[in-house]
Parts: sequence; C-alpha cells; structure tokens
Amino acid sequence: MKRFALLLLTTALAACQSHNPYTTDSVPLPPAPPGAATHFDRSAYPAAPRDYAAYRSWAWQQRPAGSAWASADLVQDALNNALDQRGLRPAQGTAAADLKVRTDTRLERRVRQVADSYDPYYGGGYGSFGNRGYYGNGVGVGARVPLTRTYEEEVVVVRIDLFDGRSGEQVWSGQAEMRSSGSQAERAEALRKAVSDALGEYPPA
Repeated sequence: MKRFALLLLTTALAACQSHNPYTTDSVPLPPAPPGAATHFDRSAYPAAPRDYAAYRSWAWQQRPAGSAWASADLVQDALNNALDQRGLRPAQGTAAADLKVRTDTRLERRVRQVADSYDPYYGGGYGSFGNRGYYGNGVGVGARVPLTRTYEEEVVVVRIDLFDGRSGEQVWSGQAEMRSSGSQAERAEALRKAVSDALGEYPPA
C-alpha cells in the first residue's frame, strides 16, 4: 500500500515538472489616433438649459422703420417699456448687449364669422269666457333658425425676435395681435397692447 502511494506521488511530481505546451504572450495596443484625447462630442450630451436670467441688457439688431400708422419712435417706446417691465434695460454706451431685438409690426384685416340663432314663435289661441273666467287652449309653432354673420376687422400684428448678443442664435420669439378701430389713437393703443402680449411668455418657464 505504501509502495502504491509512493508511486502515485512520484508520478504527480513528474507531471508538474514536465513542459507546458501552452504559453502566454501579450501584444501592445495600437496607438490612439491623433486628437483622440482632445476630441469631445457635444452632441452626445443634452444641451444645458438656457439661463434667461443672465440676459439683462438689449440693443436693436435693426431699428424698426416707421409707417403711416405708427412712427418708429412709437414702436421703439412701446417695446422699450415692455422690455423694461421684464427686467431688460437698453445697453449703455459701447457695452455689448446681452440680447439683440428685432420686431415687425403691420396692419392686417381679419374675416370673422359669428354663429347665432333666433327662435321665432308663431301661435294663436281661442277660448271663451264662462261663469268662472276664461278657459280654452292655444296652439303655437317654434323653431331655432341658425344665423351666421360675417364681418371684417383691422388688427395690429406684432412679432418680436430675441437673439443672443454673443452667438447670434435666436433664443426666443413671440407674436400677438390686437383689434384696432382704425383711428390713429386706437392704433397706437393697440400697438402697445400687442407688444405687451407678444412678450407675455418671456422669460419662458
């Protein structure tokens, strides 16, 4: 028994000392392409939300031209007041503006339709007087008749575009319209209201 155990041990030691046909070898990685360490793909990441609070000053990208119904001063004053209410001030001196402003104002006519209906009633009655008063019955016919009225009205349309002062990228746009009766004073008031409404959603939530 001891002789058999000794034989097994000798065989195992001989196997450990025999040549291993399997060898390991390592191959170096190929060199990285030029510029790989500095390349950054911005499209792979979502854009950071725009900080509208950083915009505090503005200047005209192009001053609005006057028209027969609204002078350039009227348009500029209306927009200046509306921007001022939203914390935006005109850039002073040679300082670069945070925002560039472009506006377009025009008169347009709109065709409106109003759906209405009226309810004519046709009827009559008959009866007689008795000892205790009037008695009898009446017969009538009624039907709702649809009625559509069409008319035109004049509106003042205002569009306002805001651009980043550094990149030139458009960052916001708004448009509104306001009904005008046609007089010069009414058009001026409609213009001021339309400018205010066009900026109603600025800054966006």
